[in-house]
Amino acid sequence: MSLRGKVAIVTGGGQGIGKAIAKHFLEKGLSVVIAEIDEQAGRETEAEYKPLGSIRFIPTDVANEESVKNVIRETVDSFAGIDVLVNNAARSDPENNPITELSLENWHRVLSINLTGAFLCTKYSVPYLKKNQGTIINIASTRALMSEPNTEAYSASKGGIVALTHALAISLGPEIRVNCISPGWIDVSDWKKQANRKTPQLTEQDHQQHPAGRVGKPEDIASFMIYLASPEASFITGENFVIDGGMTKKMIYL
Repeated sequence: MSLRGKVAIVTGGGQGIGKAIAKHFLEKGLSVVIAEIDEQAGRETEAEYKPLGSIRFIPTDVANEESVKNVIRETVDSFAGIDVLVNNAARSDPENNPITELSLENWHRVLSINLTGAFLCTKYSVPYLKKNQGTIINIASTRALMSEPNTEAYSASKGGIVALTHALAISLGPEIRVNCISPGWIDVSDWKKQANRKTPQLTEQDHQQHPAGRVGKPEDIASFMIYLASPEASFITGENFVIDGGMTKKMIYL
């Protein structure tokens, strides 16, 4: 069954995994709204993908309620509805400090974007998604399941996304399906805005850490996203899908 003619909002869609998702959606015939706080990234992606289909960049701070209301309103005004919401926008803690030195400001900022942003975008999309029997797909992380030192804010926010997913699936079903993808190591070096774009610098050791034999690419997440958004996945809701090349299943002995 086709996704052609559907309307998707992708938060954080100007760079990284979000940009790959936007591209795959356009290639399947969806209209795509890039809800992105980085104006340069949003404009670049809009211009680059214009030949692929109907795309619009709307400057959006997902942690700001009025900004979220605006992107929902403008999406509906432009495309007459919403069928797919991808809550992808996120940031890590720029300080990367131990918990004893993690500032309350940075704790709040990470959670406000990564978790509260998903709540706000969902809240204001629900009436339109319900009308269209739509779907929500949240992007969490394997950091919700395992950690490196000094990642408390980011890990907590992504754990919250996993829990929010199953809570929403119960509250919003059967009209709206809600699922989650937890990416592992995904190299986005060449999916950033032009000013920050780099050729991936990966070693053989990097690849060998993965049972699948390689580090992940944004396309790995985007291709599965297409399935989850499609009617073929109509019996799937409330799930968290780990896409990490098997890395979280590998026991490591030093």
